[in-house]
Amino acid sequence: MRVITGTARGRKLKEPAGMDIRPTTDVVKEAVFSMIQFDIEGRRVLDLFAGTGQLGIECLSRGAASVTFVDESREAVKLIRENLERCGMRGDVLQTESIGFIGRDGKYDLIFLDPPYDTGLLQSALEKIVRFDILSDGGIIVCESRQETTIPALPAPYFVEKERRYGKIKITLCVKKGN
Repeated sequence: MRVITGTARGRKLKEPAGMDIRPTTDVVKEAVFSMIQFDIEGRRVLDLFAGTGQLGIECLSRGAASVTFVDESREAVKLIRENLERCGMRGDVLQTESIGFIGRDGKYDLIFLDPPYDTGLLQSALEKIVRFDILSDGGIIVCESRQETTIPALPAPYFVEKERRYGKIKITLCVKKGN
């Protein structure tokens, strides 16, 4: 795992020892960031189910104004802090239940959702994000899931903008239409 570009380009990130954390592969990460590359600089980012923190760290490297990392695992939080330190970066790192965090900290411009697969957490997180309306107008939610996972229909002004498949992984971009 490495940072693709920006101020921390090429920095190696510490990876988890066990299989409890499933980092996004480099191929999928590169695809995601090519889709959102112009929507990062100066933005407020939420990395929910943060795991290693690599998605939020990539955003910081590319000029995001701030990133909040949320994971309930003590090991994940420790790993995120170590990876931020390796890159000389700062972020708000919180050890708390991810779904419970939604709605506690204002609006975000970019939200990453990469929960454990087959748990229903992706759908729950999307429902709560919409209910609490924590995405800024024009904001983006990046969802990572299994290829066969169905993203529920979202009420206006939220909508699924695009879906891309990378082997067994599906990336879905959900957007909130601006005024």
